[in-house]
Parts: sequence; structure tokens; C-alpha cells
Amino acid sequence: MPRSLPLVDVAAACCSPVTGGVLAAEDAERLARMFKALGDPTRVRLLSLIAAQPEREACICDLVEPVGLSQPTVSHHMKQLVEVGIVVREQRGRWAFYRLVEETFAALSAALRP
Repeated sequence: MPRSLPLVDVAAACCSPVTGGVLAAEDAERLARMFKALGDPTRVRLLSLIAAQPEREACICDLVEPVGLSQPTVSHHMKQLVEVGIVVREQRGRWAFYRLVEETFAALSAALRP
């Protein structure tokens, strides 16, 4: 029986808008970590591959070939995205599946809105 993916605390993932006043140091650090994770073209490509899937999730086995990197390297990139809450990971047998965290994308977008 498949396990459900953990819920992400959206309040912890989002921050006040950058243009809405001075950010608290903690909020600025959280945002910077997320944007830094997205600063790598391979990670952005991996996210686009996942987003293109009907359920907005993908097996690590389906991400390796399109980006032309080894499985350990792709796993490293995905770990970075998991650590900042952009994707969640679920182990199914021997394969890891990754799903986008829509709320985090909304929070990142909202942080840049004027």
C-alpha cells in the first residue's frame, strides 16, 4: 500500500515579500537557501522534468537519462531540492520518487511579488 507524502508547513516555507519591507534575518536566510538551490541549471531542469509529469512526480530512474548525469549525481541534486522543501522524496521499493511541493513554489513566487 503506498504511503502518503508528508505535508509541508507552508507557514515555515514562505516568507513575507522581499519588496514588502525589511525581512527578518531568518526569513532572508530561508529564502536565500531556496533560491540558491534553484541557482543550478541541472536542478531547474530536474524540476521541469518532474513538473511535466501528469502527477507532478517522477522516479529517480526517469530523471537520470534526460539530464545526462549519473544516478548518484542526480540524487545529490535532488537531495538539495528536498532539503529546502521544493520537492519531497518517497521511497518505493528500491526507487525514490520525487514530487513537487506546490505550496513552496507559491511561497517563492509570493516572496518576489511587489
